[in-house]
Amino acid sequence: MRLAISTGGGDAPGLNAVIRAAVLTAVHRGWECVGIKRGFGSLLGEGELMPLGPQEVRGITHLGGTILGTSNRGNPLKWRVQRPDGSWEERDRTQELFESVRANRLDALIAIGGEGTLGIVHTLWQKGLPVVGVPKTIDNDVGATVATFGFDTAVATATDAIDKVHSTAESHERVMVVEVMGRNAGFIALHAGLAGSADVILIPEIPFDIDRVCDKIRRREAEGRHFSIVVAAEGAVPKGGAVSLIDPAHERLGGIADKVAHSIEQMTGKETRSLVLGHLQRGGSPTTFDRLLALRFGAAAVRLVAERQFGMMVALQPPRIVAVPLAEAIATPRRVPLDSDTITTARDLGISFGD
Repeated sequence: MRLAISTGGGDAPGLNAVIRAAVLTAVHRGWECVGIKRGFGSLLGEGELMPLGPQEVRGITHLGGTILGTSNRGNPLKWRVQRPDGSWEERDRTQELFESVRANRLDALIAIGGEGTLGIVHTLWQKGLPVVGVPKTIDNDVGATVATFGFDTAVATATDAIDKVHSTAESHERVMVVEVMGRNAGFIALHAGLAGSADVILIPEIPFDIDRVCDKIRRREAEGRHFSIVVAAEGAVPKGGAVSLIDPAHERLGGIADKVAHSIEQMTGKETRSLVLGHLQRGGSPTTFDRLLALRFGAAAVRLVAERQFGMMVALQPPRIVAVPLAEAIATPRRVPLDSDTITTARDLGISFGD
């Protein structure tokens, strides 16, 4: 068995742990492993495949990033190619990909990625590629799994930042608006905001009214609390409004913190500052929880390959790691349940969601 491993989409703490677990589990079975660099890049003429053995994966469990590199613009179904005139077009390079798989004698692929990558490999599986998926996203929004690795680390990073913001906000009697990642799901904002004692949490699942946000800040001011902390997911939307984009051409979210901060300052007269955590949430060493989950995912993915359960994804459904169809995972993305105990707890503690 010659097994290929790829990482696609945005990086997340724990990717290297998945790679190490998959390689060691495969080698234990007598298999050979290779890594596809930069998503599908080295299968489509962008560099060579990377040999993966015990030596190559030694000491990488605690490292952030991915030793294989990654890309969020490497879709072989819609590969961007530059024309001679400098413009760009999209081409389907599926046939080239399959030819490369055969030429490199690859028997199966473990693809580690989020909703986008998993959607791509599901289509490739339908076309005949023997593939097993491993869910990866700091947003924790992949369907059919209770958790994805990287989320716990991202929440810890965001919580630490909110803790630090508290002291400067209180010292200057300011409102601080902290923007965290979360395109369609507000798990990071909700968990970090609650753990970091935020006063307002804005998430995509609950459209907010800026008047309600300002009312909360005014009430705190009247109670002698002359500072406030607002935590906003990048995909948070005002009632009747749309998500904030910093790059409409590529649908890159961002800017909600600046817009909310400006509105708060205009409406309350309180000095307000915004802070965008951005890619800081993707970096750094994974937490113990994320390392363990990633290691379990990597080993389980190899077991699925051994059982020839292709077109499936490993998923956490406590207390076990199980196999679920890729189709199920991409069809039902996770969102924060509005009746969740976490939201109820936040409301009981007096945290406003701007609704």
